[in-house]
Amino acid sequence: MAFEQPHQFEYMADEGDMSDFVEDADGDADEENHGRDMVLDEYDMFDQLNQVSDTSSAQARKGKDIQGIPWDRLNITREKYRLTRLEQYKNYENVPSSGEAVDKECQLMQKGGNYYEFFHNTRLVKPTILHFQLRNLVWATSKHDVYLMSNYSVMHWSSLSGNLSEVLNFSGHVAPTEKHAGSLLEGFMQTQISTLAVKDNFLVAGGFQGELTCKRLDKEGVSFCTRTTYDDNAITNAVEIYDSLGGGMHFMASNNDCGIREYDMERFQLLNHFRYPWPVNHTSISPDRRVVAVVGDHVDGLLMDSQNGKTIAKVVGHLDYSFASAWHPDGCIFATGNQDKTSRVWDIRNLSSPIAVLKNNLGATRSIRFSSDGQFMMVAEPADFVHIYSTKADYKKRQEIDFFGEISGVSASPDDESLYIGIWDRTYASLLQYNRRHTYGYLDSYF
Repeated sequence: MAFEQPHQFEYMADEGDMSDFVEDADGDADEENHGRDMVLDEYDMFDQLNQVSDTSSAQARKGKDIQGIPWDRLNITREKYRLTRLEQYKNYENVPSSGEAVDKECQLMQKGGNYYEFFHNTRLVKPTILHFQLRNLVWATSKHDVYLMSNYSVMHWSSLSGNLSEVLNFSGHVAPTEKHAGSLLEGFMQTQISTLAVKDNFLVAGGFQGELTCKRLDKEGVSFCTRTTYDDNAITNAVEIYDSLGGGMHFMASNNDCGIREYDMERFQLLNHFRYPWPVNHTSISPDRRVVAVVGDHVDGLLMDSQNGKTIAKVVGHLDYSFASAWHPDGCIFATGNQDKTSRVWDIRNLSSPIAVLKNNLGATRSIRFSSDGQFMMVAEPADFVHIYSTKADYKKRQEIDFFGEISGVSASPDDESLYIGIWDRTYASLLQYNRRHTYGYLDSYF
């Protein structure tokens, strides 16, 4: 991945910020209309934007925008602004014109799926992003509990109680309260968190300088701190927590120093360190825990033996670098997401070509998740769109969730009942919640 400090990727938010657009629209309208009756003045518009409240499903059904954007007060329709975004959004590429090549070869899959329905948008939650290529910063541990990054803090949101609380603050000094071999007892100062993983009772945060911080959610304090590498290019790109083959919880960290490191989560000891010729951007372990999908700063992906790190197979087809991977629960199907604006679905039994090539609307695939029951695959673009593909329809039918803003992460709850999307925007930062649709909708009133 690109080795850039956080302040060096201004292009990302600036292109999509609604407040910037409103200012432009306001100025354009003044020039054309010269009338207060046609457009809000600058101060009224700013005030209007900053009084945006939450949106419920009932309000959305009555016509309110799910993000609370006051389209009736703006000089452009939602439809026209969507076209503008599609035309102007700049997809980041490491391989020049990789997205254009895909545009010529691939078509968007059919829309029309309706698998999850909008439930709530909360403006109290303000997701943020450290690095523009790393978007795994939202994790749902139940249909009501979500963990996410907001500036220097890991926050917990309960959709049941409506309570937002701080779990861990990295703006100051963070040090372990337990003693484990290899742990940095002095801890860290002002850690910039690039990636996050939360599962069951465990939280692992990865930092911009190779830091790893582990915490048990049922205990006070931090369990373990370590710096995996002192390499100049040491960004922790991804972390995955999983039940190991031999029992117990492990986690795997992918790093820009070209390494994958596996730790146990009882004694927090380094179990394996596998090295590659290029930075590793993401890994995901198969359901049987024997194979790891590895993607990074190379157009090809790899399948690795989880026990010895040996390469089992190579997957060829992407045109740029990949930043996402995920396994279907059946253990035969996995997917990779790339900056060529596609997700590719593979069958481990025949890797000669992907079984599906799924094109995005706007930009790279930054995150992929399969539902626990295997019926759906969720794909997050860098901004504005999350696609939900039906695996039963061979990925040929999808639901498109359409909004405005950079995506900090997407996560389905373990029971697949809720889907959360973090939106980073200076004006419209929020957490979207969608709930699984069921044919027995009348039962929803009991929950």
